[in-house]
Amino acid sequence: GSGSADPQSSKREWKPLEDRSCTDIPWLLLFILFCIGMGFICGFSVATGAAARLVSGYDSYGNICGQKNAKLEGIPYSGMDHTQRKYVFFLDPCNLDLINRKIKSVALCVAACPRQELKTLSDVQKFAETNGSALCSYNLKPSEYTTSSKSSVLCPKLPVPASAPIPFFHRCAPVNISCYAKFAEALITFVSDNSVLHRLISGVMTSKEIILGLCLLSLVLSMILMVIIRYISRVLVWILTILVILGSLGGTGVLWWLYAKQKRSPKETVIPEQLQIAEDNLRALLIYAISATVFTVILFLIMLVMRKRVALTIALFHVAGKVFIHLPLLVFQPFWTFFALVLFWAYWIMTLLFLGTTGSAVQNEQGFVEFRISGPLQYMWWYHVVGLIWISEFILACQQMTVAGAVVTYYFTRDKRNLPFTPILASVNRLIRYHLGTVAKGSFIITLVKIPRMILMYIHSQLKGKENACARCILKSCICCLWCLEKCLNYLNQNAYTATAINSTNFCTSAKDAFVILVENALRVAAINTVGDFMLFLGKVLIVCSTGLAGIMLLNYQQDYTVWVLPLIIVCLFAFLVAHCFLSIYEMVVDVLFLCFAIDTKYNDGSPGREFYMDKVLMEFVENSRKAMKEAGKGGVADARELKPMLKRR
Repeated sequence: GSGSADPQSSKREWKPLEDRSCTDIPWLLLFILFCIGMGFICGFSVATGAAARLVSGYDSYGNICGQKNAKLEGIPYSGMDHTQRKYVFFLDPCNLDLINRKIKSVALCVAACPRQELKTLSDVQKFAETNGSALCSYNLKPSEYTTSSKSSVLCPKLPVPASAPIPFFHRCAPVNISCYAKFAEALITFVSDNSVLHRLISGVMTSKEIILGLCLLSLVLSMILMVIIRYISRVLVWILTILVILGSLGGTGVLWWLYAKQKRSPKETVIPEQLQIAEDNLRALLIYAISATVFTVILFLIMLVMRKRVALTIALFHVAGKVFIHLPLLVFQPFWTFFALVLFWAYWIMTLLFLGTTGSAVQNEQGFVEFRISGPLQYMWWYHVVGLIWISEFILACQQMTVAGAVVTYYFTRDKRNLPFTPILASVNRLIRYHLGTVAKGSFIITLVKIPRMILMYIHSQLKGKENACARCILKSCICCLWCLEKCLNYLNQNAYTATAINSTNFCTSAKDAFVILVENALRVAAINTVGDFMLFLGKVLIVCSTGLAGIMLLNYQQDYTVWVLPLIIVCLFAFLVAHCFLSIYEMVVDVLFLCFAIDTKYNDGSPGREFYMDKVLMEFVENSRKAMKEAGKGGVADARELKPMLKRR
């Protein structure tokens, strides 16, 4: 390529990373105001007494356990002194309402939880007399437990399961997991009896050391694979390409062979009832064979057109390996992001729990007390849900911007010895000082798409089995379209963050520039996103299979537990999660490097004063492309167009 297309750019050298200015400040202010609103919800829920009701618990009459309470007008048994009764006890703790996600039982404040199973009312009476903890309703004395006709209603359901207080939350929870058999069956459909569930849970506890060891193994394998990919990328890509072509050719050949064989088979021996079935099968085989042939031809043509672009994918994977050598802290980026998400989710859940017990005491249909928020404040939880999505997306976007900033710094630093001591921390510093508004805007756009999709998914789940086929099809189509739109916007956002890290432009300008570059390099983008993503997917499969195989071998030597299902599922899920986190960072680095490479080839042509910033491996790719263009003549027009310098848009 040459620089003749841009007269202005030839007068001065384009230098990335020089201009630094705050971007999308209004969006940063909007995000700060939104976070203040989230803080107001948290403060309101704590200030209105929700914290005491959440931590200490309350009975069905509105009394908070462990303290003296004020009388509630019109509510019997309210205003009691529960200073000595610090625990919440449910008369029927196993009666779960799966729809409303709560226990459908009368709750009382008691002095102690029954640590052993109580089979009769006499045992309940003896427990009350011995421990001073009355487990029946407040209007029934312990001496009347075995004599009163109301004991079956006012006392707990027999047998009373052994229970223990939940740490910090003062609720008596049954010790035996089988108490929640209905709840477990609703979540785990393959469990048909409590003994199976008990064996699975006990198996996990028995194999916890092996599970921890295998999880550590998946972590080590992921880090090793990231190093190996750099050295075997060339061989691996071509092996995968050959296997895909051979597989498609072999499948097409088998289908045509089956069609020819069935067509030659004598029809006289076929009974009339099966003749129509045989003809339908023959017609189906012909359709399958033709479809496979068309697919193979299209695939072969795509491979033929993209064969030169595969070389760029190999070069980018090689350079990505060098990036991780110079920026080792990139490996730990998923941990910091996960830690930040866990902290925020813990805060969000705690606030939601506080919010659930906030409000005024209201008597329900059964005559018991519930706390409900009235007026406009009852819609605060909608605001809280939007906050969950937006802030979670904001944290993930901060990771993308941090990785993009660090990789951009690496790429556009000619002498790698002049890199900052910690490029990751330097990128975080630039993010906080200049680009939080851009990240807030990008994450808000994703939130706008995600919320309608989640609402449609909720509607679909609520109408499951009730809606007609047409409505179900429309709902699923809308959900699918929104999911595709979300994925496209995520990819565009990531490239927009890279453009922002290079030129310090606002989100819309960066997204426009990134989109133009991606469109101009569509074939290269397709090659990277097909060949590269498939390589990384196979890497994830390799880690999961290796960890699972190691798990089978280790569990085989553990004689005290023979059911491996749940431990292996846990290990394989964790292995996939770890591999996905590490290789997703690798994929992110490759995408950032590609955009840097595309911008580099558009601004610079290698001439004096406009030297390339790229690595030697990418430089070899450019030189080989130029040689191929000279040899191919007109056949190199497409590649020449891709290597033209980019007009700087301001």
